[in-house]
Amino acid sequence: MNKTLQHPALVRALSFGLLLMLWIAAAELTADASVLPPPWALWAPFAKAAASGALPYHLGMTLWRVVCAFVPAMAIGVALGFLMGRVPSVDQWLDPWLVVFLNLPALVLIVLCYLWIGLNETAAIIAVVLNKIPNVATILREGARALDPNVGAMVQVYRMRPLARLRHVVMPQLAPFIAAAARSGIAVIWKIVLVVEFLGRSSGIGFQIHFYFQLFDVAMVLVYALSFIGVMLLVEALILQPSERRVRRWRTA
Repeated sequence: MNKTLQHPALVRALSFGLLLMLWIAAAELTADASVLPPPWALWAPFAKAAASGALPYHLGMTLWRVVCAFVPAMAIGVALGFLMGRVPSVDQWLDPWLVVFLNLPALVLIVLCYLWIGLNETAAIIAVVLNKIPNVATILREGARALDPNVGAMVQVYRMRPLARLRHVVMPQLAPFIAAAARSGIAVIWKIVLVVEFLGRSSGIGFQIHFYFQLFDVAMVLVYALSFIGVMLLVEALILQPSERRVRRWRTA
């Protein structure tokens, strides 16, 4: 096969083009813009929402909640996962908790946080954080278990200081697992944030989707949903994927 057709950017563009063609075909078969509008029919409502300031505002609120939930979820999940992977007694105690929270539906945690704490930002962020910590901890636990024991023995021989050991030995080995947890985490967190907004907030993409759902306005639902998906695809392409390639580079060097 021609190497040009195997270029990642071209393959990605062709894949998105195929998805767009399927959307157009489905819109033609439906033949009802109120059910499924074609892609070009979204430009006018998108421009109106952007010009009014509503789209940037709600997009910004959702991104703010994603960041506020992502940072503590990653920090707590990485610490717990590393501890569980390196200390068997801690793993024995916390593994049942991990299993429970992994299998507890996100919707249940969200509703409980709203009932216990109230319909406020604190409850919204805590609900998202609690939903994501178990996933991060699970990935990092496997990373901690996979640390090379031979390298650990070498560290003991050379009597490296704890901070030097963490920086030069532990973190390079854990970095791919942290990157994988971050990539999967950001994808899951923003979806949960939309549910949180849908159920109990007065701003954000989820709130707007809820509002236009009540009006049966499919075009505006798609405008807000696709706008945020576009932002997250940019975050994935410009930040997460390059970061993951960078932390994996030492393994192939």
